[in-house]
Amino acid sequence: MTGASRSRWSRRFIIASAVFFVCWRLGATVSITHRVEVILALFGFVSHVVFGMAYLLVPSYFGTTLSTDTIPPIHFVAATLGTVLLAFSAGSAGPTFGETLGALVWVSGVAAFVAALSWSVRNEVRHGETGTSSHRESYEWVDQYANRYLIIPFAYLAVGSYELLARTTMLPGLTDGYFPRITHLVAAGFAVLLVFTLGVRLSPRFLGIPVSKKLAAVVLPAGAVGPALVASGLGGGPLFVAGAVSEAIAFVGFAALYLSVFFRSDRRRVGTEGVLAGVVAGVVGVAIGLTMALWSVLEIPALPPGTLSAHRQLNLLGFLGLVIVGFTFLFYPPSAGRFRGASERTTQLIIAALLAGLVLSVLGRIAGMSLVGALGDGRTPGVARIRIFTSTPLDRDWCTSHAVTGMPV
Repeated sequence: MTGASRSRWSRRFIIASAVFFVCWRLGATVSITHRVEVILALFGFVSHVVFGMAYLLVPSYFGTTLSTDTIPPIHFVAATLGTVLLAFSAGSAGPTFGETLGALVWVSGVAAFVAALSWSVRNEVRHGETGTSSHRESYEWVDQYANRYLIIPFAYLAVGSYELLARTTMLPGLTDGYFPRITHLVAAGFAVLLVFTLGVRLSPRFLGIPVSKKLAAVVLPAGAVGPALVASGLGGGPLFVAGAVSEAIAFVGFAALYLSVFFRSDRRRVGTEGVLAGVVAGVVGVAIGLTMALWSVLEIPALPPGTLSAHRQLNLLGFLGLVIVGFTFLFYPPSAGRFRGASERTTQLIIAALLAGLVLSVLGRIAGMSLVGALGDGRTPGVARIRIFTSTPLDRDWCTSHAVTGMPV
């Protein structure tokens, strides 16, 4: 596959991701249901940008290139169409034809994606290739270590996607098919772990400072184990708490790793600042998640009603949102744009607006100030959830049961 072709399809995935991001945030202004929000955010915004960057980065991290130019366009159509179908069928009380079709299309795209990347790096994985250039020998150990974990996020994606299909068909599931278990596998197992794994390699290259080997050796194992424990123990109990603790260690460790590199570097770009804001939001979000997990076993006094919603915002919009936006601006500098307003200043305003909206949204939810929360989301206070995505008992149970969730769902 030519470099131009890889870059072109990577950009198309990122453009689709931006469209889903806009749909997600516009939907929040009219209070679409939580489940539709998660589908637009996780399967739309987050997954599409991760798919696009994975096609570009993962083969290069093993010193090779993507071996096919056929899969990316097929996967692009499947991922986009699958997300749309899943979003439009999310309000139904039970499996529908639209949800089944959406899951089938999504899974077919994921299968092609995983197969293409696996085939492209099959020989390099065996030989321990890292693609690290000779003038960056100080990065070699971390690069080698991170590569060992690159396969795990794709395994989580495959399992989560299979469970998505199994819950709407006669296929035997590995779990009970509970939708939040699936979103945990995709969000924490695929997206977050891939951010950790790619982040320990990307951060030193953009900031020019090697990352701590000790921190990398803590972050990646904890981030790899945590999602499985959380998804398995969802609802409370020792297994769930163990997963929440593991995720907390991974988030705090990654934040420490990035902060140590950021403050030692003299390279200040708006994208690096966006990533900084995201990792801080992630630490706050996982702290709330850990509190909720401990609440399930220690009977801590009741948390504010908006705690779960704040936790979800901090992880989806805060950590994944700001970190992804930050790295995207680093790969595609706004100053390279050929339209009016494409500048570092505009990018700073975008990140500042996202951060301000996040802070107001979270404070409003935790403090019970609906006006502040509505201002952060950009919606009118008291607006009922729109009925095009019907709010069903399934959706309400889904929200209530996650009062102790340790990751975004």
